[in-house]
Amino acid sequence: MNPIKAWLADAKSTPDVRHVDTCDGIRAIAVLMVGWFHIWQQSWLYPELRLFGRSISLDPFVRSGYIFVDILILVSGFCLYLPWARLRREGGTEPNALDFYARRLIRIHPSYLLAVFWMLALALATGAYHSGRHLAQDLLAHLTYTHMFFFNTYYATNLGGALWTLAVEMQFYLLFPLLARAFLRMPALTFAGMVGISLAFRGFVGAHFADVGMYFNQLPAYLDVFACGMAAAAVHVHLAARRHSAVSRVLCTIGALLAVWALMEVARSQATCATTEEIRLGQMNRRLAMGLLGGALLVLSANAGWVLRRLLSNPVTRFVSGVSMQFYIWHQSLAVWILQARLVPSEYETPNYAGDLVWQKQYTFVCFALAFLLAAALTYGFERPVSRALQKKWNAWRRRA
Repeated sequence: MNPIKAWLADAKSTPDVRHVDTCDGIRAIAVLMVGWFHIWQQSWLYPELRLFGRSISLDPFVRSGYIFVDILILVSGFCLYLPWARLRREGGTEPNALDFYARRLIRIHPSYLLAVFWMLALALATGAYHSGRHLAQDLLAHLTYTHMFFFNTYYATNLGGALWTLAVEMQFYLLFPLLARAFLRMPALTFAGMVGISLAFRGFVGAHFADVGMYFNQLPAYLDVFACGMAAAAVHVHLAARRHSAVSRVLCTIGALLAVWALMEVARSQATCATTEEIRLGQMNRRLAMGLLGGALLVLSANAGWVLRRLLSNPVTRFVSGVSMQFYIWHQSLAVWILQARLVPSEYETPNYAGDLVWQKQYTFVCFALAFLLAAALTYGFERPVSRALQKKWNAWRRRA
C-alpha cells in the first residue's frame, strides 16, 4: 500500500474506545513535568533549549511543572469512566462497585504500603520523629488515606511528599461508582454539579482563608478536573461511533496542537506567581482551565492524524506511562536522598546555590535515570506480579461467593 492510501485508510479507521493509546503520551508528559519540577527544586537548573541558533528558556514550564498534577488527575478520571462511557455504545451491564473497589485497591494499595513502610523505616533510622504521638498520627493517617486532613501528616509528614495525590484518588474512588452512574444517566447535570461544587469550594476557600495551604488540594477542589476527564471519555466514545475522514483527522490534529499551546500558556502564566500563597491561589484559579484544555487534548489527540498519535503513543511514552505510578511515588524522595548523600560530586558545599552548572546537569540526569530504574524495577518486579496474584485470588473468591 502506498503512503497516500495508507494515510487515507488510517484516516477512516475507527478510534479504539477500550485503550486510548494517546492517553499514554499525555500521562507520560504530565508525570515528566511534575518530576522535572521536583528535581529542579533541588538542582536549581534553569534549562534552555537551543533551536536554530536561538536560546529558548524552558524555565517557566519547569517552575510551574507542579500544575501538571491536574493533568494526571484528569487522565485518571478519563480512564476510570471509559468503561462506563462504552455502555451507551456497546450496551451491557454496569460495572460492579465491589469489583471496582477491589481492582483499585489491588492496583494501588500494595505499592502505597511499600512506600509508606520504607519511608517509615528510614524516618525511624534517622530519628526524624521527635515524638511517638507524631509517629502514630503520621502512620495512622497514611494507612487510612486521610493524611491530607491534618497539618502534621500532610506538610510535616516524614512518609513522602508525593503520596497526597493517592489520598485524593482513593477518596474519589469511594464516590466514583455513584458519580459514574449519575454521569451515565444525566451527563450534563452531573458535570455541572461536579464543576459547581469545585468552583464553590475554591471560591469559598479563597475568600475566607488567608492561607489556603490545607484546602487547595482537597478532593472537592479537584472534582471539576475529574469531571472534565469523565466528560472527555464520553465525548471520545461518541466521536468513535461516527465515521471519520481525512478532514476530521486534520481538524482534530490542529485542535490538539492548539490545546497544547493553550496549556503551555496556562503554565507560563502560573510561573509568574511569586509567593507560596500566590502559587496556591493560581493553581486553584487555573484548575478548571487545565481540566477543560486537558480534556480537549485527550479527545482531539485520540482522533488526530497518524503523526500526532505516534508522537504520543510510541515505545518510550508507553514505558514512561507504564511505570508512571512508581516514578511519581519515589522520584521526589529519591532526589532529596541523592542530594543529601552527595552522590553527584561537586567542589562546592552547596552546588545548587553556587550555580555549579556541570553538577546541576549531572544531578538532573542521575535523578531521572535512577528514578526510572527504580520505577521499572518496582513496576515489573513488584507492582504487576503482586497485582496479578491478588486479582487472581479476588476472582476466585468472587466465583465461590
